[in-house]
Amino acid sequence: MNFEIPEKMKALVLFGPNDFRVVNDKPVPKPGPGEVLVKVEACGICGTDVKIITKGMPKMPPYGQFTQGHEWAGTVVALGETVDEFKIGDRVAIEAHKGCGRCQNCIEGMYTSCLNYGQKGQIASGMTRDGGFAEYAVHHINSVYKIPDNVSFVDATYVTTLGCALWALDMSGGFIAGDTVLITGPGPIGLSMVQACKAVGAEKIILTGTKNDRLAIGREVGATHTINVNEVEDPLAEVMKITEGRGCERTYECAGTDEAFDLCLRSTMRGHVMTCVSFYKKPVTAALDYAVLNGINIMTVRGEGRNNCKRALSLMSQGRIQTKNIITHTFPLDDFATAYDYFVNRRDGAMKVVVLPQGK
Repeated sequence: MNFEIPEKMKALVLFGPNDFRVVNDKPVPKPGPGEVLVKVEACGICGTDVKIITKGMPKMPPYGQFTQGHEWAGTVVALGETVDEFKIGDRVAIEAHKGCGRCQNCIEGMYTSCLNYGQKGQIASGMTRDGGFAEYAVHHINSVYKIPDNVSFVDATYVTTLGCALWALDMSGGFIAGDTVLITGPGPIGLSMVQACKAVGAEKIILTGTKNDRLAIGREVGATHTINVNEVEDPLAEVMKITEGRGCERTYECAGTDEAFDLCLRSTMRGHVMTCVSFYKKPVTAALDYAVLNGINIMTVRGEGRNNCKRALSLMSQGRIQTKNIITHTFPLDDFATAYDYFVNRRDGAMKVVVLPQGK
């Protein structure tokens, strides 16, 4: 199987803060050793993309050249030197991060916490190098996964979000069958946590938030209990009522607010684990003495490490994860401005918004 690869391609280029444009003459990249060239079929918009567009990112390529996008999937159309793990025509999805492979953290398996960010072979697709808001993109095979036949390209863009949730499960202890869990924040990550917890056998899944429409989606994808924190007098009391006063074996903070952090902390069963999956816009005020006095371990995750994108694809293929309520809108690359507006302003109930570089 051979593909005709053009010299130039359509791509989104960031020219400065809040200045992005679709161009038609960006050179198609060539895969280096250990890399594949992918014809990109779909690329999801993430909250990190908003930060890059508005504020930039450390070690990103220069304005006027940089193409972002780190949740992408497509078809392998060319192989770099030494690549025999993939073949032309393979359908693949990517994990954004590829570690340097030589620092202490990479050697210990913590490649998403690579100590050589943006150098010595570390790659963060759509962050430290060009990403998937383009007709073609390259990535290293260490962070490329074959897509099962029954998973679409659009659905495959969800592996990064779901991979983050699965890694949070991993970091919190992994085996949670029969446990009661609390998840704060019914956004894409929070709803992914709901599905991940359901897939691995949590008995009770409590989801809290402020938007009833998103809490309703939470119930559809696996939450056994939902609490609108604006509609009850004491959210913690509601959690304790559900757990018969014991609290939850695992809690996952996905909202990024002081209130959600405190609720997670105080809802965690003595001696058990709270995991932060959020980014926080400002310092958090928290009663850490409560954690110390009650033996609560606080874990954090960033990204989608420890091979959890592979697990995400497997769970999707098995039918244990659904995307129809999560991936709400698709737009061609030419309409990126509209797609971005929908995502940022949650127009028409937008949750995950996916861009289609091939225009289909």
